Amino acid sequence: MKIRHIRESDYDRIVPLINDWWAGRQMADMVPRLFFDHFQPTSFIADEDGEILGFLIGFLSPARTNEAYIHFVGVDPNHRQKSIGKNLYEHFFSTAQQERRSIVRAVTSPVNEASIAYHVKMGFSIERGKEENGIHIHKNYDGPGQDRVRFVKELDLI
Repeated sequence: MKIRHIRESDYDRIVPLINDWWAGRQMADMVPRLFFDHFQPTSFIADEDGEILGFLIGFLSPARTNEAYIHFVGVDPNHRQKSIGKNLYEHFFSTAQQERRSIVRAVTSPVNEASIAYHVKMGFSIERGKEENGIHIHKNYDGPGQDRVRFVKELDLI
C-alpha cells in the first residue's frame, strides 16, 4: 500500500464508492469535486496496485493560520483494521506540522459511533457541547438538523 496525494481524476473513482462504504447512507454529496481540484497538497489516497483502499480530504485553514481541518475520511470496509486510516491521518498530521499547524479539527455525526471512537483513539479530544446520550454535540452545526460532534487534536511542531 502507498499513500499519495489526491488527484483531480480520483473524483470519478471515489464518489461512486462513498455511499457503498457508508452502508447506503447518502454521503457522496459531502465530497464535492472542488476538494479534488483545490486541496491536493493536503488530501491523500491509500492505493494498492491501482485499487483505492481509502482517502482523506483535508486542508489548511486560511482563516486560522495555526489550524488544519480534516473534512472527510473513508476506508473500504473490506480493508478496515489494516491501519489504512491511521496511515492517512498520520500523513495529514505530518503535512500540518510541516506547515506549522499545531491544531487539527474534525467533525462527525453523533450517530457515527465508530467515527467518534476512532477519533478518540487517534488522540482527538471531543469539544464540549450540549450533552445528549453521553455525547457532547453541537446542535445545527452544519445547518438545521445537522448536529455534529467536534474534535480537536494538538500537534507538536517539528
